[in-house]
Amino acid sequence: MAGRSYTTEAVVLRSFRLGEADRVLHLYTLDRGRVGAVAKGVRKTKSRFGARLEPLSHVELQLHQGSGELQTVTGVSLLSSHHAAREDSYRLNVGLVAAEAMLRLFPEQEANERAFRALARFLELLDDLEPGAGRPQADPLVLSFQLKLLWLSGYLPHVTSCADCGAETGLAGYSPRAGGAVCANCANGALPLSHEGLLGIEGLLQRPLAEANEAGLSERAAREALGVITSSYEYHGGFRLRTLAS
Repeated sequence: MAGRSYTTEAVVLRSFRLGEADRVLHLYTLDRGRVGAVAKGVRKTKSRFGARLEPLSHVELQLHQGSGELQTVTGVSLLSSHHAAREDSYRLNVGLVAAEAMLRLFPEQEANERAFRALARFLELLDDLEPGAGRPQADPLVLSFQLKLLWLSGYLPHVTSCADCGAETGLAGYSPRAGGAVCANCANGALPLSHEGLLGIEGLLQRPLAEANEAGLSERAAREALGVITSSYEYHGGFRLRTLAS
């Protein structure tokens, strides 16, 4: 069966070597969601577009879909290199967490324009992110981005009342099984969650990505928000992000 070609915006989430000169790319595309592709010859010094396909790059791609699982890159136009994000170790670590979250939460070839636009906006903000004093994995920007991805994938944590009994006061933990915060009476086996952490998560959920720092997260609130995110991944998706373990 003959293949077909198409053009789409894409963000390079991950790449790895294939053979002596090629690279396999994990892409998130505007038109088709998650796509795997091979870029032939990009590791050669005379490659026309190797440098445009670095992780976190926002590009317009021409892709050819043949009979195999991997599509083939036949053309690349660079929309934004996000060079500033890759050249700073703090920003790069923040970006790699976001890239892996996209890979794990949106693994199918199914378009999700809101998820793609959120990723593109995140990368724009990442270029200007001021490195923080804490762990990159707990930066408000990447915590906010992951909470929004959980929302877009149907796993938004409910934090305004007890997800088990509906109580609006005395919230003391987070239960991924229940789908959100739980009160002290329902908190058996739940992840401990302080009032400070609840307010921090709620602040991140209510604000756009550009205002993540305005949530005023303390170190404790950031740590608890990260715990809610990771426990949601484990319960709903059955995975852990390797980039969160470093």
